[in-house]
Amino acid sequence: MRLIVAAVGRQRRSVWDEAWGLYAGRLDGPPLGPLVLKEVDLRKKLAPAELREREGEALLSGLPPRAPLVALDARGENLDSDGFAARLARYRDAGTADLAFVIGGAEGLSDAIRERADRLLAFGQMTWPHMLVRVMLAEQLYRARTILEGHPYHRG
Repeated sequence: MRLIVAAVGRQRRSVWDEAWGLYAGRLDGPPLGPLVLKEVDLRKKLAPAELREREGEALLSGLPPRAPLVALDARGENLDSDGFAARLARYRDAGTADLAFVIGGAEGLSDAIRERADRLLAFGQMTWPHMLVRVMLAEQLYRARTILEGHPYHRG
């Protein structure tokens, strides 16, 4: 199952890029993976609502049309790592070819993304830097893989 992360902003050489690479590299193969990053970076001066909608359109246009979509949103469902792994296993076991995760920009998620999303997922109610959210998601995807494999990485 290919895991796609569509996110606003460009990842530059930084500690975030290194951390992303660490976990993305560990996901290159069964039972979950590979992990693919699709970035959207609109460098236009737009009103916040219009920017949010344009980013949403750009994010959605880069995703496979039938892929289930999980949007990261503070108002979403909070799962523990075991619950997240179980949810991923259900997608995998159902024969899902592509599973997409979307991380919005500073203005949040567009209505189009929320409407298209199969699920909203939260990493708590706090606000996180977008580049850190990418790393947190990649780590949780890797952790889910280790849970599904019975690997000792996860000691929850």
